[in-house]
Amino acid sequence: EWEVGEDTVRLGASVSYTRIIEKLRSHLPGLALASHTVASPQIRNRGGVGGNLGTASPAGDAHPALLASGGEVEAVSVRGTRMIPIDDFYVGVKRNALEPDELIRAVHLPKADGPQQFSKVGTRNAMVIAVCAFSLALHPKTRTVRTGIGSAAPTPIRAKEAETFLAAALEEGNFWENGKIIPPVVARRFAELVSGAANPIDDVRGSASYRRHALDVMARRTLGWTWDEYRGSERSAQCA
Repeated sequence: EWEVGEDTVRLGASVSYTRIIEKLRSHLPGLALASHTVASPQIRNRGGVGGNLGTASPAGDAHPALLASGGEVEAVSVRGTRMIPIDDFYVGVKRNALEPDELIRAVHLPKADGPQQFSKVGTRNAMVIAVCAFSLALHPKTRTVRTGIGSAAPTPIRAKEAETFLAAALEEGNFWENGKIIPPVVARRFAELVSGAANPIDDVRGSASYRRHALDVMARRTLGWTWDEYRGSERSAQCA
């Protein structure tokens, strides 16, 4: 069903969300957090990432975490196998890059090399389609940042300008080494860029302006959570 390699995890398309939560949390923490928010326990026991990718709904809970992690979708047909970068997989509203004769066999994701977080806003706390969602992954080895936004554009998207800004701010301030608290001005600008990357609509679940506001809040919160986790892990490593 899944294979854990030295640097990557090959996740079968039908591996259930429950399995991801129980067995792969340490390797794919962002996706495990997103899996917790999917529907009900019964659906989490049966549904998997392959379903989210196949429908390609912008509101799919797995998409932001997949984008923040990076990786590739393994597509198969009678013609053979090809790997589709996750950044190229979403091509339109509920449309993906699969050819008519292709099926999703697996997703290949890098094992987390740093903190990952996921946040979702809905009209209630469970059994709900996302009004909007956001995922953030820090990659200390490459000193890069990746994001994922759901339910706030025609497709799941990354906030690339926000990623570039935050990575530069962390590098210029020597934050990766010294583990200092990120200044509020940096967090606010990162959140503004995340919100600005969205292209939301007004619908029955929420207005476009609310979605932008919610993304701003979620970006600041997830940045705080991930950076606190990073600082804690760095202190633990220094004491070991």
